[in-house]
Amino acid sequence: MSHQRVVIVGASDNPERYSHRALLLLRKHGYEVVPVHLKLTEIESVPVIADLGLINGPVDTVTMYVGSAISAGLQDKLISLKPRRVIFNPGAENAVLTEALQKAGIASEEACTLVLLNTGQF
Repeated sequence: MSHQRVVIVGASDNPERYSHRALLLLRKHGYEVVPVHLKLTEIESVPVIADLGLINGPVDTVTMYVGSAISAGLQDKLISLKPRRVIFNPGAENAVLTEALQKAGIASEEACTLVLLNTGQF
């Protein structure tokens, strides 16, 4: 079991959404999850953070479930967070943000968090 902290940008309380499924699976695998959503306050008894800038402490991974129109505005806060890596899930790809992360020394990949978890590659 891991004790790494994973931030979920675009977290959802809708069980049909992949970001919700990722939250459940990350917790099942022992990860500490920090869901981020502008309007929600809690998902599955986990407190939700409204803004990346409000997250304190180390973050191993940020998994993105928002499109490039939203993620473009998160660049500075994401870089300030200094995660080890950022995962862009299908539909969340952002070439400009990927380049900015690379320049900041933050690894990124286009992958599905659910697949990575279910295949032991997370």
